Amino acid sequence: MVHNGIEYGLMQAYAEGLDILRNAGSQELPAELRFNLDLADITELWRRGSVVSSWLLDLTAGALAQSPDLKEYSGFVQDSGEGRWTIEAAIAESVPAPVLAASLFERFRSRQDHTFGEKVLSAMRHAFGGHREPPKA
Repeated sequence: MVHNGIEYGLMQAYAEGLDILRNAGSQELPAELRFNLDLADITELWRRGSVVSSWLLDLTAGALAQSPDLKEYSGFVQDSGEGRWTIEAAIAESVPAPVLAASLFERFRSRQDHTFGEKVLSAMRHAFGGHREPPKA
């Protein structure tokens, strides 16, 4: 059970790190800060002697080599229960496990469009600072 809870955290860390690298090419960044990075090449390099190497990274590198944009995936991530059980054990034992808990909650988040809570945040930002949402595509 705890093994799979740790897996959740590792998977989430890879996903977030690769998302940061992918967005290094964002047109919203100043040109001098923009980089067009090949994530398939990066993950393949990481597989060869990096401190973050793992079987999960092997699977990620293979997926990116096959489909760099991962267009066939929606981003919906199911949980099979082990992450929940790990967090319940952490609570029962009064052991802080913020990374594992956050990774479980990210799986819940992946199943939703924008939540009501996110709409509340947007409304507050607009009300106190005049921050407007970008136009819908």
